[in-house]
Amino acid sequence: MRSDKITKGLERVPARALLYATGLNREDLGKPFIGIASSFTDLIPGHVHMRSLERAIEKGIHAGGGVSFIFGVPGICDGIAMGHSGMRYSLASRDLIADIIECVVSAHCLDGLVMLTNCDKITPGMLMGAARLDIPGIVLTAGPMVSGRSGKQKLSLVKDTFEAVGRKRKGEISDEELSCLEMEACPGPGSCQGLYTANTMACVTEAIGMSLPRCAASLAISSEKERLAYKSGQQVVELVRKGITARKIMTKEAFENAIMVDMALGGSTNSCLHIPAIANEAGVKVDLHLCDSISARTPHITSMQPGGEYLLEDLYYAGGIPAVMKRLCGDLHDCATVSGLSTQQIAKAAEIHDEDVIRAKEKAYHKEGGIAVLYGTLSPDGAVIKQSAVSSAMMQFRGIAKVFDSEETAMAAIMGSQIKKGTVVVIRYEGPRGGPGMREMLSPTAALVGMGLGESVALVTDGRFSGGTQGPCIGHVSPEAMVGGPLALVEDGDEILIDIPQRRLDIHVTKEALAKRKACWIPPKPKITQGLLSRYAKCVTSADKGAVLIAE
Repeated sequence: MRSDKITKGLERVPARALLYATGLNREDLGKPFIGIASSFTDLIPGHVHMRSLERAIEKGIHAGGGVSFIFGVPGICDGIAMGHSGMRYSLASRDLIADIIECVVSAHCLDGLVMLTNCDKITPGMLMGAARLDIPGIVLTAGPMVSGRSGKQKLSLVKDTFEAVGRKRKGEISDEELSCLEMEACPGPGSCQGLYTANTMACVTEAIGMSLPRCAASLAISSEKERLAYKSGQQVVELVRKGITARKIMTKEAFENAIMVDMALGGSTNSCLHIPAIANEAGVKVDLHLCDSISARTPHITSMQPGGEYLLEDLYYAGGIPAVMKRLCGDLHDCATVSGLSTQQIAKAAEIHDEDVIRAKEKAYHKEGGIAVLYGTLSPDGAVIKQSAVSSAMMQFRGIAKVFDSEETAMAAIMGSQIKKGTVVVIRYEGPRGGPGMREMLSPTAALVGMGLGESVALVTDGRFSGGTQGPCIGHVSPEAMVGGPLALVEDGDEILIDIPQRRLDIHVTKEALAKRKACWIPPKPKITQGLLSRYAKCVTSADKGAVLIAE
């Protein structure tokens, strides 16, 4: 075992003495050492209940014959960080989490790992760390939040808080109604209720095979989640004994399965950042072309918020990810999973309890999957949109550019009622390098929808969007403006053409005119010149490559 490096031999007397100081017995030194990487924090509702899950995982590890060691990783709540400078740290924290897992697991020679996680960048960060180390590991996502209630009406975070800001500005709701929504929308522990990034990545993780069946959708408040925690602890010890490491699960075929499930669900566009980044650590090539090609042949069979009707609790009661896999069974690769069951075994054993929440392919909500990748003169290396959350009337759009060099200036214009119908709001210098950190733009997109402009205004950015975004909002524009991509050359009044069915994003300006603008373009000074974000900006790659870090 890996842990033999610190438990065996004459030279390891000091290490053993320190291990005994933690409370271990002599017989414990012959057992698998299992790390529990926990993102528990009092700051995030998706994580406040993790203490009980940590205990359940510990019990499972001990029952399986291992020894458990808890260590922490940082967590950022994107909802709390949204709309201000704090959001710059969210994507950067993904790679920081992978580094922390590498450091702790490698320094202490742990044999296996249970990754207790829930929110947006934490789940992919943990998977990146496990893939990099290639050790046995299981992910336990801590579960979605139940819906809020106002009378008989179900409430959720994005629709009833972020979009409510625009509705209040428009005068549709009172101060009292707004106060009620912000108090009742999030009733307790769990990741935000819709198919936003946290729940998207939980579903992707289960579809890859790195979580036990039904883990992704099982509710934060459920006893089933406690049982899954216990079983995850038990099973990781078995993986160690059998030598089943992360890269044996996270194969090219497993990533293709995960993308297919993601497209069938209509998940967050952030998956197009995270799946390639995880695959990169696993030594597998996944790019935007693969995501788009799988989406083009995968029907969208669920109608999940923000663009649809249902919440994660509805998906859970309908059968969860195994039921979605059952619908796709004929197209999925038969891959190994951490449960010991194969993908096809899980899919065939699943039950579908609601034919509308998880539809048959021939009755799909849309013929294509949730995400489309657009190329063109404005996005030579690609841009990403959640097409399942765009109305049929806005699938093709021609508008006049209104350009902003930051999210804050764009948000001020939106809230000041300066954005008119027929506008394409361009927000640039918010990419991985320019942001730095590629901030999510949920505040402006939700405000536009709340103010009734979701059917007449588009938004294009080199930043990214929350999984809660709906409407014609195009992100991840690559190359980004900070490195001189075409987005840096857009001027107020330029005509921009969006054609989602044809996968096009173009600026109606001649090549000659763009060349003249490029010759005069001067890169802006970096917004951050010290600390983590300064280092991040120097090492991060483009969004179309997953915004992974490279050494310069």
